Amino acid sequence: MPQTPSETGFETGEVMADLMAISARRWQETLHDTVTAHVEKISAQQREFSEKMMALDGPMAAANAWAGYLRDATERAALTLRVLQDRADVSLAHDAAGNPPVLIYDYEVVMEARDLPRPSNYRLLRILPPEGVTVHDWKRPYMIIDPRAGHGPGIGGFKKDSQVGVALKDGHPVYFVAFHPEPVPGQTIADVTHSEAAFLREIAKRHPDSPKPAIVGNCQGGWATAILAATYPALTGPIVLNGAPMSYWGGKIGQDPMRYGGGLNAGVLPALIAADMGSGVFDGANLVQNFETLNPGRTWFRKYADLFQDPEGAAARFLEFERWWGGFFMMTKEEIRWIVETLFVGNKLGKNEGFLEPGRPIDLKRITAPIICFASHGDNITPPAQALNWIVDTYADETEIEIRGQRIVYMIHEQVGHLGIFVSSSVARREHSNMASTLKTIESLPPGLYEMIIEDHEGGDHARTYRVSFGKRQMTDLIAETGARRDEAAFAGVARMSEALAELYETSIGPVLCAAVRKEAAAMVRKAHPMRISRTALSRDLVGLNAVGPMAEIGQPRAPIAPSNPFLVAERMAFDAIEMGWDVMRDLRGAAQEMRFLTLWYNPLALWYGLPHAHTRTLKSRDDLAMLPEVQAALARIGTGGLAEATVRMLILLAESRGEVRQDRIVRSAEVLHKRPPFDGMDETWRREIIREQGLIVRFQPDAAVETLTLLLPAAADRRVALDLVRYVVGDSAEMAPATTALMNRFDTALLPAKTVVR
Repeated sequence: MPQTPSETGFETGEVMADLMAISARRWQETLHDTVTAHVEKISAQQREFSEKMMALDGPMAAANAWAGYLRDATERAALTLRVLQDRADVSLAHDAAGNPPVLIYDYEVVMEARDLPRPSNYRLLRILPPEGVTVHDWKRPYMIIDPRAGHGPGIGGFKKDSQVGVALKDGHPVYFVAFHPEPVPGQTIADVTHSEAAFLREIAKRHPDSPKPAIVGNCQGGWATAILAATYPALTGPIVLNGAPMSYWGGKIGQDPMRYGGGLNAGVLPALIAADMGSGVFDGANLVQNFETLNPGRTWFRKYADLFQDPEGAAARFLEFERWWGGFFMMTKEEIRWIVETLFVGNKLGKNEGFLEPGRPIDLKRITAPIICFASHGDNITPPAQALNWIVDTYADETEIEIRGQRIVYMIHEQVGHLGIFVSSSVARREHSNMASTLKTIESLPPGLYEMIIEDHEGGDHARTYRVSFGKRQMTDLIAETGARRDEAAFAGVARMSEALAELYETSIGPVLCAAVRKEAAAMVRKAHPMRISRTALSRDLVGLNAVGPMAEIGQPRAPIAPSNPFLVAERMAFDAIEMGWDVMRDLRGAAQEMRFLTLWYNPLALWYGLPHAHTRTLKSRDDLAMLPEVQAALARIGTGGLAEATVRMLILLAESRGEVRQDRIVRSAEVLHKRPPFDGMDETWRREIIREQGLIVRFQPDAAVETLTLLLPAAADRRVALDLVRYVVGDSAEMAPATTALMNRFDTALLPAKTVVR
């Protein structure tokens, strides 16, 4: 980051030129890959079309094939139009019913936050287990928070293979945080957080014998979960952040252009104008429209082409998704302003500079519960950098995570898209089911930073087995996954510009516009939003469209056209060519956006302008961390303790020696630390403190940690018990890594008389 334009302007110019060269090269590669993939597909279709045309027996056969295709296409067009009519009717009916959650499960309303002292439009639902599924009140409850990003709630449980389904299948009580379409007037993000805390208290009251609830946050529900856990750390069990954008400046050059919106569109100003035009209410349809423009080839063309190609087979799936995608929810002006200024543009949450409300800072270091972050390289809405960079920004290094007794586990999928993280059945069966099993044992991991690795074993989709392990990681491993961050300096200027424009607007035309727009006019504007019109225009209630129903019955039951018809191939070829055009436009637009952003905001003057908002937080060095009072206190007790401390210390030493911990060993470790003497009946807070303290001893004085084991275990009987417990956890000696075997021999040498050592 330059200190002044004059001092480092030349160097900044060099970096800017380098970034733009990288951008141009990567976008060229992306465009090449896009075109190549489509051209290969289209070329194969051209060959197939030629072969099928050549196989026809003369011009008459070709004419018959063309006539058959026209008949089939006409029938499919009528059926497609009928499905679009169904979508319109479903949208209107869903809206008239108050846009209830799109969950496939029955539920009961437990709490309405509108009745709380600080009301909000949120409510707590308890999912009722379907027939044949039994839940146990003593098991850890789950609370799932869906994103409030323009859509309604329910995406986390609108399939059997879903987050809700995974938890229910394992016998856990499941609660779902839903919300009404209209916010409470004046509602703030702080009100929402306090509502969610009230929900956790109610869940704890209903399950007094269970561990603290696990909280699963999807997308923007993820940062809401992190804020909740940081604000009310005593209420939360493990938290799962699925595709959660926590560090909004993050991303890779040539790949993630969505983050440039604030710098190219005047920061928070458009949101403020939209909220004032809505009489203090921000229309969620605007957010959904932004998502659609991100991949127009898919959202504006391909999903309709897929429906046209198979209207009978695709109708149910299409309508199911559109019921959620087309249900638009509102926010107050206070909410959308906080979200944009604190998160989207300001990036204050990831920098630990955010305030939930005046006098109440959000410090992510206050989260005491284990954290699992799930990201994907295929996610262009929340790329891994946005999901994980907050860890690098919050902690000095992985050692500080250990000092604080924290466990942070991250998992990165290679290709699934943003919505696939929440709705993909295969992801639910693989990633979410294994995350659920991890939550049972994650508190038995030594504090630190881990990557969760899932390896597929034999079997089909539903019968496949998996091997799960946890690899110890460093901050450098995270940075290698998320990419270099040289371009993030430019976003500081955007944040300052956004605040300046907001101040100018709020002291000039803002109050006038807000007073001039009446609620009735704002409601009419919302009804005329293109996102709503596109979904309701074909309603059967409109004059003249009832005739489509009878039209769709033409040829029923429809006789499918022969797969050998060459014009079906031509249709697919035409659709792929159209989609290629959209995708090329998308990539060219992304390249242009990135070049414009770097030109505007990565120049010496813009960087100087952003200095007050730059990330200037100073992190502690490793030497400073070693001198922290909690570290020195732990090291002072290196020779103090008993069987519990010695067992935990040896287990942590073994985990450190391997660098990777298999889930089966974590399961056995959890059994030892919760069900075997001397841990059975131990207070959870004390157990966690023993693990934290022994982890610090192992981290800073590993050799002395082994040498002082005899001080913890003066009695021969206790030494044998400790070694037996450790051997049980590590398992069969034939499966031990060389480092594990060597360390077990050190334990034997230190704790057993020479004549009893068997290795």
